[in-house]
Amino acid sequence: MAGPVPALDERAAACAERLRAADSVLLASHIDADGLTSAAIAATALERAGLDFEVVFKNQLDDAEIASIAAREYDTVLFTDFGSGQLDCISDHEAAGDFTPVIADHHQPADTGTEYHLNPLLEGIDGASELSGAGASYVLARALAETSDGAATDGGQANDGSVPASEYADGGAAGAGVEGVADNRDLAGLAVVGAVGDMQAVGGELHGANANIVAEGVAAGVLDEGTDLALYGKQTRPLPKLLEYSSEVRIPGISNDESGAIAFLDGLGLDLKEGGEWRRWVDLTDEERQTVASSLVQRAIKRGVSAEKVDGLVATTYTLTAEPKGTELRDASEFSTLLNATARYERADVGLAVCLGDREAGLERARKLLRTHRRNLSEGLQWVKSEGVTREDNLQWFDAGDAIRETIVGIVAGMAVGVEGVDPDTPIVAFARKSDEETKVSARGTGRLVAQGLDLSVVMGEASEAVGGGGGGHNVAAGATIPAGEERAFIDRADEIVGDQLG
Repeated sequence: MAGPVPALDERAAACAERLRAADSVLLASHIDADGLTSAAIAATALERAGLDFEVVFKNQLDDAEIASIAAREYDTVLFTDFGSGQLDCISDHEAAGDFTPVIADHHQPADTGTEYHLNPLLEGIDGASELSGAGASYVLARALAETSDGAATDGGQANDGSVPASEYADGGAAGAGVEGVADNRDLAGLAVVGAVGDMQAVGGELHGANANIVAEGVAAGVLDEGTDLALYGKQTRPLPKLLEYSSEVRIPGISNDESGAIAFLDGLGLDLKEGGEWRRWVDLTDEERQTVASSLVQRAIKRGVSAEKVDGLVATTYTLTAEPKGTELRDASEFSTLLNATARYERADVGLAVCLGDREAGLERARKLLRTHRRNLSEGLQWVKSEGVTREDNLQWFDAGDAIRETIVGIVAGMAVGVEGVDPDTPIVAFARKSDEETKVSARGTGRLVAQGLDLSVVMGEASEAVGGGGGGHNVAAGATIPAGEERAFIDRADEIVGDQLG
């Protein structure tokens, strides 16, 4: 039976067979929203297949971390949402007999190969916009279900701040209990959360292999796909805050303007409050939503917002149907932000628990972390607005030092694009202190720049290598770690590469 991405069927089947043959599996995954959903999908699939496993999370996968994985003495290691770019080191450990790697990733592969490697780029599928790490894990999970006899297990073991799949999953991951568990199609919702969190909703919707996964999720009853206002927070934010914080499309007099947003809503002639409190978008009727959306478009046009950006006010939305209305978990975008708020603060175990179905202590802890995350992002953005950026010929950059946490500096950089003093049509590079010896680098671009030739994965990789560091990622978003003190040399090389790419 063909999987959701037929071009990957052969690779997925080979990886699944290797996992089935393992006595036990170490599941190692990245810590962002894509990494957490990748781990949850893989953990649920392994548990349903009756395989013993342990889960560990890594912020980055360098030689030292790979050595620490090898020291655990598992015969099989499943890498999700990373591993392809570190195949040189991984292959050395494989050759030494330390472990057999199985990789489900979507990042640019190193030149070295390995037998069990599931990556869309190896089959000509864009890993930056058509299939995320969670999507690769989902393809593997579907293949694993086909080779499984459906045996149950008490699940794996976990440490390093993680949790066993069985501890929170009442038969599986979030959304389990619907038709489709037997073939793991119910995990499509998590794959979509991962893809959205990885900024793969190009032009407001998921494309390519991701669209195939959406279709499977809709068929399995775990997803709804629709068209709606393209503003973050439709499930949870009161209407004035929804509009005020609308960074997707900035509307003069409403965006970043609390009184302006309230005045706009008051002028619509609708009763948008209940018990004296502002309602949320999810609380409105279809007619009320239509009125608000139409008026918002008209205001944007009157205030000179370009037609292209006005079109961006409407996008495809992905709803997890098993989750309650008005919660962060109902909307794929809000779910992904919640997950980012856990691992960025060294609590990947909490994010995994939520993905696996914990709607009590785990979800409450995640919400507390989200509040901290939002506060830190707001303070970080204010820092950038205050300090400004430095312009080079082909890029712009800032060095936050200790002012912005290194695990969120890339998010802040992305949020800063387009605010006053930051050019939305120029790639942005951000530095933050990682340790006395190392500096974290994050870079963000736009789909328009990528269409013109920008590839930040190449920029980060080559510029970091030139100063004794290492990096990579995707064409639109990438990162690196470099020796402290090499920031100026890094910028000079990165600026040169971007100039070459954009002509």
